[in-house]
Amino acid sequence: MTTTATRPGGARARAAIAAKTLRTDNWRLAPLITVVGLGGWVAYATVRVFMHKWYWVDEYHYLTPFYSPCITDRCVPEAAHFGTYLPGWWVVPEAAFSLPFLLLFRLTCYYYRKAYYRSFWASPPACAVPDGHKTYSGETRFPLIFQNAHRYAFYAAGIISVINTYDAILAFHSPEGFGFGLGNVILVLNVVMLWAYTLSCHSCRHIAGGRLKHFSRHPVRYRFWTFVSKLNVRHMQLAWITLGTLALTDFYIMALAAGWFGDLRFIN
Repeated sequence: MTTTATRPGGARARAAIAAKTLRTDNWRLAPLITVVGLGGWVAYATVRVFMHKWYWVDEYHYLTPFYSPCITDRCVPEAAHFGTYLPGWWVVPEAAFSLPFLLLFRLTCYYYRKAYYRSFWASPPACAVPDGHKTYSGETRFPLIFQNAHRYAFYAAGIISVINTYDAILAFHSPEGFGFGLGNVILVLNVVMLWAYTLSCHSCRHIAGGRLKHFSRHPVRYRFWTFVSKLNVRHMQLAWITLGTLALTDFYIMALAAGWFGDLRFIN
């Protein structure tokens, strides 16, 4: 039962509702799925990064994106396309150059903020559901103030996407010459999805046309902004799709490198 207070002058105040939320749907399901999905992916990626093996298929020049660019002295020479600069200590991942920036890019992504704020922090867990914390300071204090570094992480992610593209192109040239197999299809699919996710970033959209006052004076930037805006509508889906393509690409290359099965070849 609810009661309604009356303000001076006859205006009615907001109803005094004792329940935390009036939502009757299963609003807990979405944050639960996010916890399971993101938690499982992070666990898989962490294990793979510190396995330090099964990342390179010499027969077809397949390099998993989890180990690219391979820059520790533990890397096999053929996989170290850009040289080795770090010691091969167990705690140092082969892709120590790219992983921190990719992690920062994902952590500061506008969609992922919503995802882990709601699922892991319950802040809030769903629309029209109270925040799980008594106080809220936004992203103005440590450590959340670093969310403002998203634009700079976007620049780094763009460079890393170029490296992943180079890896995918290089994989078409095996030691026996030009080759094409299922691994190439997976690598290219992953690169395309990574570019789509990176370019659909809100920072990219703002960089493309956020400060323009007259689109008519900048037709090229306007067309790019229009393209990015269409991708931006799918930013959430692309965020999840790229997690799937990254895991698929890594698992397939790991399976080939471990000898679990052979690559389905179309040419060479």
